[in-house]
Amino acid sequence: MNDVNADAVNLQDWVGRTEEASDQAYPTPPRALAATLDQVGTDYAVGTPLPELWHWLYFLPMAPAREIGPDGHPKRGGFLPPISLERRMWASGRYVFRDRLRVGDVLHKTSEIIKVAEKDGKTGRMVFVTVRHTVRSGRGLAVEEEQDIVYLPMPKVFTPPPPTKAPASPSWSEPVSLDPVLLFRFSALTFNGHRIHYDLPYAKETEKYPGLVLHGPLQALLLLEAAKRRAPDRVPAGYSFRAVHPVFGHDRVTLMGVARDDGGTDLFTVNGDGHVGMQATVGWS
Repeated sequence: MNDVNADAVNLQDWVGRTEEASDQAYPTPPRALAATLDQVGTDYAVGTPLPELWHWLYFLPMAPAREIGPDGHPKRGGFLPPISLERRMWASGRYVFRDRLRVGDVLHKTSEIIKVAEKDGKTGRMVFVTVRHTVRSGRGLAVEEEQDIVYLPMPKVFTPPPPTKAPASPSWSEPVSLDPVLLFRFSALTFNGHRIHYDLPYAKETEKYPGLVLHGPLQALLLLEAAKRRAPDRVPAGYSFRAVHPVFGHDRVTLMGVARDDGGTDLFTVNGDGHVGMQATVGWS
């Protein structure tokens, strides 16, 4: 679909729009993601529970090549509103896990735009679009998800947000190895064409980042997987995350967890300067 003239539409007209999609949880994607994350021990045969958040391997945004914009994303218009701001990113998400998805399940997803909000920030105009997704299997509702997408103007120089210091005394910490191959493989598995994750000249020259950008969803997934390794007898019931500072492929990144009084766990990605990149919280059933 060609880009739509954003000045000719009321963005609030997109609130309430819905989209339906179906897929099947084939075993190859989780096997590939497990290999990408250097996980072993599960072959993801039919019937195997699918880890939380791994539904991101399905319902991929398969826009034809002629409908891809200069940033690698699908062109504006269609289900999402035709916002003219050049940069867009996944800012935050909230999840309720109702039932375990399993490899082999036939899946159905309903998506609805529930909010479009315009704000003025330090870098200028910003637009937030909140999309609610529900994912069902043949057994019923499995995942409820709210996704916040933020649109920003293209900067002239990289201006990072104010830093947030990492926890001084985490309950646990774990270094994670980053490299361009990890970023590329995750982009491929999620069919994410955004060039900031694999095209270094574009990331630096066009979007003014100092390096390749670590995906927000990949950070969220790494944090949840690390928390689950430390709670093997517990099952996530809810999860939320929010990106607070870009993390780059050349950064030294540490995953941290802090136990909460309510039994949950606060989670953080932390760069080599001791600044938080993403903060998240998991609640356990």
